[in-house]
Amino acid sequence: MELIPALHCDVCVIGTGLAGCMAALEAAEMGARVCLASTGPLFSGSSFFEGTWGVGCIAPDGPEMAEDLVRTIVDVGCGMADERLARTFVGGIPDALADLERRGVALRMPDAAAEREYIPCFDHAHRVWRGLERASLESVFARGLAERGVTLLSSCALIDIIEEGQAQVGEPIGTHSRVAGAVLYDSSETRVIAVDAAAIVLATGGLGGLWGHRLTRGDCLGNAQAIALAHGEELVNIEFLQIMPTVLAPKSPVVFNEKCFRYAELSIGIDRDLLDRRSMHGPFTSRLASRDVDLAITQSSEPVTASVDRLPEPAPEFIAIYRDWYEGATGLALEAPVELVACAHASNGGILIDGEGSGRLPGLFAAGECTGGMHGADRIGGLASASALVFGRRAGRSAGIYAREHGREQRRFSVAFDPGTGEEARAADRVLGRILDEHALIIRTGEGLMEAGRELENLERGGRFPLLARQRILSARALVAAMRARTESRGAHYRADFPGSDPAQARPLAVSLTSEGMLHIEPVVYR
Repeated sequence: MELIPALHCDVCVIGTGLAGCMAALEAAEMGARVCLASTGPLFSGSSFFEGTWGVGCIAPDGPEMAEDLVRTIVDVGCGMADERLARTFVGGIPDALADLERRGVALRMPDAAAEREYIPCFDHAHRVWRGLERASLESVFARGLAERGVTLLSSCALIDIIEEGQAQVGEPIGTHSRVAGAVLYDSSETRVIAVDAAAIVLATGGLGGLWGHRLTRGDCLGNAQAIALAHGEELVNIEFLQIMPTVLAPKSPVVFNEKCFRYAELSIGIDRDLLDRRSMHGPFTSRLASRDVDLAITQSSEPVTASVDRLPEPAPEFIAIYRDWYEGATGLALEAPVELVACAHASNGGILIDGEGSGRLPGLFAAGECTGGMHGADRIGGLASASALVFGRRAGRSAGIYAREHGREQRRFSVAFDPGTGEEARAADRVLGRILDEHALIIRTGEGLMEAGRELENLERGGRFPLLARQRILSARALVAAMRARTESRGAHYRADFPGSDPAQARPLAVSLTSEGMLHIEPVVYR
């Protein structure tokens, strides 16, 4: 099948969460012709996932607290975060929130901001907290995208980035050139679309969708990281993934808000002081004593149930907001017993970018959860959405400038595309999810990760899968390789065979792809 571009734009943004929508708006406001594609419907990805109760965002309260937040990001990141990128990031949060308000987005402000529950996950102090109202975001973004003439492509998954000189989809040239366009698969019409564009912004979300036990939308495919690898990009800190306590039954998957641990009874009889400590952060971490709660849930031979039956009246405001959402979303009382399980959620690492959202390949930009460097081994609560806003704006602006400088001429390319056979794709996804669930959730070992690597390689060789399925397998192989290379426990990464941290490994790891197609891992030097 020969593909010739049928759609022409200056900037093609992939992903319609916070980062993607902000990038598309910024690029369009600079005069660029923009198309915005998403695997699912408009307003999708982690930002609009129905299984979590809302989108919170934190900001520093003045210059002194801005410096404190930068230092805390570095400390909580356990030496894995790029301090310069964190400083750029924190400095951009107030403007990003002000920009949302200017556009008309309703920001929720707490009435009881001094309550303990408003201290962000892993943080030591209260910050400025704002809740981003999803309905308001959708309304404002939809109006802005329409007013600026952004072309919307829903149900369109990214299949490949096309470089100048590339002749085959899925096979980049050996010496990387620059972006010429993208190839998308439209699942609603079972067709392939070629798009010519001077710049591409990846805002495709993290890698959590690769697991079987996951707290993500189904459109978080995790294949864009493999595409980035194939085009010369590096992935940093991908072994650090947020693993969340999740309601498995009777409703699934729904996040179990960590603040509830303080007021809960677990069927395995965890000490109350330990539950109180666990209530201070959502994701699992290996660096605090509260890890024993997650390990006990994971290692229990019987299903673990939680009953939130110790809530005071009135409940703390933060929990009251969660309770209203939870009961509306599930039809269950918050106090009703539920079964808990660990699920993969958000990525702390991804495509390595600079402060303007640029990758290595000229014309390629990225923002949001698919990127890495601004967070580390653990991530402070409320900073995922802040990162999406700040770097979404920066990447969109940078892409618009790049496209303007490289002309608005129509880029003509013709590439061959082998669609493959799709009969085994769903079976491959199930096997992929099972491998990661067994070997790469909370408890990881060298032996288990080696077995996972072997199984993934066998899966890759075992069928003629569509390109997207092969990309998901490559992303999983990169994850497992990074987990195996880090022979210590640090933050979100726990090795049962190396339960302590190793000062000699206090450096981030970057995964890249050699010209022979082999995964390569080495300590990263931030730009």
